[in-house]
Amino acid sequence: MKKLIISVLLVNLLAACASEKPKEVAPEPTAATSSAAPAAEASSANAAAAVAGDALNDAGNALLSKRSAYFPFDVDAVQAADKPMVQAHGEYLGKNAARKVTVEGNCDERGSSEYNLGLGNRRANNVKKMLVAGGAKAAQVGTVSFGEEKPKAVGHDEAAWSQNRRADLNYGK
Repeated sequence: MKKLIISVLLVNLLAACASEKPKEVAPEPTAATSSAAPAAEASSANAAAAVAGDALNDAGNALLSKRSAYFPFDVDAVQAADKPMVQAHGEYLGKNAARKVTVEGNCDERGSSEYNLGLGNRRANNVKKMLVAGGAKAAQVGTVSFGEEKPKAVGHDEAAWSQNRRADLNYGK
């Protein structure tokens, strides 16, 4: 009888340990969680415009000053909040055939290096698809994945991770 009770308890214990926990859905970065992001984006946007010497920031579209699309944990689809920005860059590239952009896919530190490189690549490719759908030529858009190697925020919490799950648009000359 004791063996039967112990067996039942062990089976229940193993079943409880084997069940998967539901995945967390990370909140989108907000002004409170990513206060450093807009400042960093604005300074990089100004630097890129100064180097390029064209009217990217003078295009009259505030969406063009934004250069990063953010992603929830373990997601590679462009989020609804970032679609207008990506489409505005696609329209800009369609009207300025001489311009080129590199989409850099990034991830937070969780996950293996190989997995994060693949996820960063999928994020960059999905942004590229939206740029091309918005009017850019495929030859104008390059992609690269940095995985977890180029964090925007240092830290080991959701506030930092939400800033590091992104795809950055870097314009060339």
